This record gives sequence, structure tokens and C-alpha cells, in this order.
Amino acid sequence: MATKESVLSKLPQELKLTYLKEITQDFSDEQKIGTGSFGTVYKGTLEDGDLIAVKKLQANSPLGRDKDFKTKVRDVMALKHENIVKMIGYCREEQTKSVERSGRYVHEETVETLLCYEYSPKGSLANYIYDGHDIIDWDIRFKIIKAICQGLLFLHTLSVPIIHMDLKPENLLMDERMVPKIADFGLARLFGEKATHIMTQNVMGSYGYIAPEYRYSGQVSLQADIYSLGILIMEITTGEKNISNDKDLPGMQYIENVRQIWTEEHIVSKYPKLDGTRFHEVKTCIKIGVECVKLQRKERPAINEIVEWLNGTR
Repeated sequence: MATKESVLSKLPQELKLTYLKEITQDFSDEQKIGTGSFGTVYKGTLEDGDLIAVKKLQANSPLGRDKDFKTKVRDVMALKHENIVKMIGYCREEQTKSVERSGRYVHEETVETLLCYEYSPKGSLANYIYDGHDIIDWDIRFKIIKAICQGLLFLHTLSVPIIHMDLKPENLLMDERMVPKIADFGLARLFGEKATHIMTQNVMGSYGYIAPEYRYSGQVSLQADIYSLGILIMEITTGEKNISNDKDLPGMQYIENVRQIWTEEHIVSKYPKLDGTRFHEVKTCIKIGVECVKLQRKERPAINEIVEWLNGTR
């Protein structure tokens, strides 16, 4: 029987829609394993029984409508890092469908867009970090935070940096060793070397994780990822989900609660068995999270500073 590596290595980058339908049982509900930004993810079974994840993008997906789709996807496929999900292939095919219009059936052209990734057996980080879920201890939480930051450091320090623009627990997939991998690059932007930020009128993202300058002014920058990372670090550290009813300033109440409540006394009550080193780690992560969500984007730390901070070298 062929090994997993040999099967994957034989897959062409550009896959046929008929093949993806076959390995997902025609995108059946039984094969559905989750939903992400602008699409549904299905489990695909290869000929040797091994699995891949197939994301079927919605018609309104920004990536699906991107005129540079293939270039952008191949840029993501070229990424190789332990904390970045490995992209295996893609599909973009025009389909003709019969649609009823005013009592008559007409032919309508549609474009089906799909992305294929390595399969993550443990699902998303959201399954583990919140109180009441499958609780993980502090050592694992700290390792996850450091690993996510290493993945973001990789993206932000490429020769042409990539801004993810949708960092959240649901877009971090866990492998069998509970190592997180940044996934879902549907909103990602390639960033020119000399640019400090770019502007867009098409603001998209996940409520509660969007940087304020992006939400209100359409500013896309590396610091927008840092803001999302700050919320993420706070959620992982506290076990508390960012739920905000404030539609004008999403996340502000959550941030203020963390800032005020997570004192040394509260840390001790939450993590009563921590030794001095681990207690310092929790304090450091809370402080980093608060620094990352400053309203002025230029006041937020860069990802290399955050990594140094976590490693105790800053």
C-alpha cells in the first residue's frame, strides 16, 4: 500500500472538482468537519485511507473572487513552517447549472473554488482553551502561545510579508501533538516591503478580533495582526472567551476586564499550583496581550519583540 507521503506527492497542485467530490462523498454532511471564513470544510479520504481537509469556498469569498487567485494560493502553498498549516492543492472550475428564473430554466455560469490542506485530527484551538471545554494545563497553553507567535513571526518576516487578517482560535488547527498551525488564509494580504500600511474599503474579519483602525478606517497593517494576536493570547491565558455586546468597540469591555481583574491575586486563584517561573509566564502573557491591543497601532509591539519577551530575552 502506498504511504501517505507518496500519495500526497502524486497529487497535482491543481485538482479536479470531480476528484474532490469523490473523496468527500460529494461534500456530504457526514464528511463536514467545520466552517471557516467564507466556506465549509470537509474531510477527504485518499486512496490509502489517509485524510486531507477540503474547504469549499462560498461564492462571495474574497479569495474566490480574487483575480490573482492562483498566484496568491501558490504563495501560500510555498509556505513551510511547523506552525503554518500545509496547503496541498486547490481547485477552481467553471460550472454550468440550470437555474429556474420566472418559471423558466436558464443556464448559469458559476465558479467553484476549493482549497485542500493537511488534516488536523485535533480540530481547532477553540475546542480546548475555554473554561468548560477540554481544559488544558498552563504548560500546554504557554507552548501554544509561543508556537502561534513563531508562526506569525515567520509570516511577518518573509521577504514579502503576509498579513493573516483573521487570527482567532477557530483558525488555529491542532495536530496530534497539540501543536497549533495557523490556517485559513482567505483574508490574507501580501505586503510590499516598503509599505507601512495599505487602505481598503472592503473590511472583513471576525467580530471581536478586528483591530479598530481596520474596522473603522480600513487600515491593513502588520499591527492589525498584532491586535488579533493580543486578544488570542488573552483568551488562551485566561480561559475566558471574548464576548462583547458593544458593537461600536468590539472587545473593549473584554480587554478592560482582563486588565482590571487579572491581578497577581487572581492569577493565583486561577492557577493555584504554579511555581514562580510559571506564575511569571502567566503575568508576562497578560502584559503582552494588553500591549498588543493598544488603540494606537504604532504603540503595539512587533512580533519579534513579542517572541523575545516570551523567551525571556527582552
